[in-house]
Amino acid sequence: MRDRAASSAALFAALGDRTRLELVSRLCRQGPLSITRLTVGTNVSRQAITKHLRLMERSGLVRCNRRGRETVWRLEEQRLKEARRHLKAISARWDEALERLRKYVEVDPH
Repeated sequence: MRDRAASSAALFAALGDRTRLELVSRLCRQGPLSITRLTVGTNVSRQAITKHLRLMERSGLVRCNRRGRETVWRLEEQRLKEARRHLKAISARWDEALERLRKYVEVDPH
């Protein structure tokens, strides 16, 4: 349980940055990309993009492969599915708590 929590914390920390979220979005839309392609259209240096990708790699969110002279980054979709499951479980708990609160404060007219 503790290992799962640590793994989830690393995943959400990796997603908790605007630049990294944009990288995830681009990899979702466009598939595997090189650092050069990931840098295009941003105001972020290749070195900064690389640092973001390395942090995301440590969380298991992305992986890289060498293709000739280029390093190509791809999204680990399973990790995104894990994040979705965690968020769905948290959302369900909040829905249950709000329903209990509603029942508690609601006055039954009968």
